[in-house]
Amino acid sequence: MDAHGTGGAAAEHHASPNLAHHFDNLEQQREAGSLGMWLFLVTEIMFFGALFPGYIIYRAQFAEAFAIGSHGLNWKFGAFNTVVLIVSSLTMALAVFFAQTGARQLQVVMLLLTLVLGATFLGVKAVEYHEKYTHHHIPGFGFKWEENDYPQNVPEGNRAALEQNIQMFYWIYFAMTGLHALHMIIGIGGLALIAYFAHRGHYTPEYHAPVELFGLYWHFVDIVWIFLFPLLYLLGANLKM
Repeated sequence: MDAHGTGGAAAEHHASPNLAHHFDNLEQQREAGSLGMWLFLVTEIMFFGALFPGYIIYRAQFAEAFAIGSHGLNWKFGAFNTVVLIVSSLTMALAVFFAQTGARQLQVVMLLLTLVLGATFLGVKAVEYHEKYTHHHIPGFGFKWEENDYPQNVPEGNRAALEQNIQMFYWIYFAMTGLHALHMIIGIGGLALIAYFAHRGHYTPEYHAPVELFGLYWHFVDIVWIFLFPLLYLLGANLKM
């Protein structure tokens, strides 16, 4: 049995150029890769998780200022980007499905659609960031909250103190959305690489682990945005100006 098992493993090594030398078979290699990706995502959860408690603490302490700052965000941009990422999760899931079933052309199409949707998300964020720049809403760079941006029920004597706390909201906004955008940029680079190998026929029903593992990363980044959108954009949606 040992000789037969050794021969089978050697045969699979010879048959599959995608099998690393330190694994016995592709399934073992896939499971190891999956475990590694989940461990990586746990560290990412811890990384983003440090930002969310900070947001909650400051929001509880400066609720009025955070609501005013949130009202300065364009919730329509945020909602559009939310839809974009939800659709991109669907196209990414379909790319994994077509990789599993060996439909190479459809797999490439879904990967490219996911890439385009990711680029669309970043394009909208660039428009948002430019809008904040033109309105002097970038913390540390001449931040200014105009008088007509305050709700009418806020006394003028309280506005100077409020402006400092509103600036804190934007510090957190740029930290959280900027970190998320960085992950999107990395994801788009990974998508381009995977789409290239998919076009070359690198992935088959027997070997498609990279597509599956990258799909986990992409879904994670999308889920983070699902939390960021209501926390940042909808906090001041009902604020009367």
